[in-house]
Amino acid sequence: MVNVHGMASGVVQRARWRDVFGHAEFRALFLAGVLSVAGDQIARVALSVLVFDRTNSAGLTALTYALTYIPDLLFGPLLAGIADRYPRRTVMIVTDIARAVLVACMAVQALPLVVVIVLLLALQAFGSPFNAARAATLPAVLPGDHYVLGKAANDMVVQFSQVLGFGFGGAVVVAVGTSGGLLLDAATFLLSAALVTFGVRRRPVPGAGTDAPPSNYFRDLADGVSLVARTPQLRSLVLLATIAGFYVTVEGLAVPYAHEIGHGTTAAGFLLAASPAGAVVGMWLITKWEPEQRLRLLGPLAILACVPLVFSFGGPNLVTTVALWALSGLASAYHLPTSAAFVQAIPDGRRGQAFGVASTALKTSQGLGILLAGLLADRWSPTVALGTMGVAGSCAALLAGSAWARARRAGTGTSEMSAG
Repeated sequence: MVNVHGMASGVVQRARWRDVFGHAEFRALFLAGVLSVAGDQIARVALSVLVFDRTNSAGLTALTYALTYIPDLLFGPLLAGIADRYPRRTVMIVTDIARAVLVACMAVQALPLVVVIVLLLALQAFGSPFNAARAATLPAVLPGDHYVLGKAANDMVVQFSQVLGFGFGGAVVVAVGTSGGLLLDAATFLLSAALVTFGVRRRPVPGAGTDAPPSNYFRDLADGVSLVARTPQLRSLVLLATIAGFYVTVEGLAVPYAHEIGHGTTAAGFLLAASPAGAVVGMWLITKWEPEQRLRLLGPLAILACVPLVFSFGGPNLVTTVALWALSGLASAYHLPTSAAFVQAIPDGRRGQAFGVASTALKTSQGLGILLAGLLADRWSPTVALGTMGVAGSCAALLAGSAWARARRAGTGTSEMSAG
């Protein structure tokens, strides 16, 4: 029986922060996340400003942002499986270096917008194996509830880095230009690669050294999809994760929204920072709860993450909007126990592939959500688009939360998760 914080029998003891940060490898992964995410958010602001300045279109701005999710839709499960077939430390280093080169190329001002977008797609494609390798490494570095707290620390720093990147992104772009912001992003990828190189120890490929015959890559891919699809608890956890596709739309429309309410690029940076700032507080609070309580409230928190967007219909001012988006971000902390439960329920040799499946579902929902919101914004306005996505997301979250509650009560799929 799998014991994932209340998913089966047994009591899980809540870990302490000092226990988690006592792991040297985790500290290296933690710092690498700070650098790469902060720089990446500055780059996102730079790209949003670049596209909006050249086209003056809310739809095209949202479309460009949505394109960052396309590689996960097309190649997510396929590329994420690399983390199960090669040493995960090597995968992280190589993909970090590749992304640094791609971002540096994007900084060339003479490049046509279409070339920048192609490079952006390639950049995101390299992110799939990196994220899968990093996610699969954390449970090996942090045992038991140490992993949950470690993931909380990691996710909080990701969100805090987004706060810094988005909050100061507008000011940075004004100061150094879009090319300067992209070069800063390239530097953070290189520093991240250095931290992984010197701070994370080598581990063999999962399953290496056994007498089992070599597995077929595409069969492993199909098995990963099948495992998630046939296991009610895993399936409902993925459904809960995809609710992000509704409330993440604030990111794609922050720039045109700021212009609609009478503000500019700097205000857009603060709007973009509101949700991750709320998420930092939410994740800190959720680590104070007992494991069973975290899982019981996944559905209600998913609904609460969408409800604040409904108030966008009224076109609230900047301060009110920041507060509403921060509340949405606070509730979105439900992703922490959702992701932790999912990853811990997967056998080590299949974590990269299963993570790729879940990540693809998440990124696809986010990309489609932002794209749809952009189309609605062009047809009506950013405020109407966000309000509509808030209503639809609240209804979808209610259904996903109900599916999760049924799966937990039934206790089905546990044997499949443990069998691998």
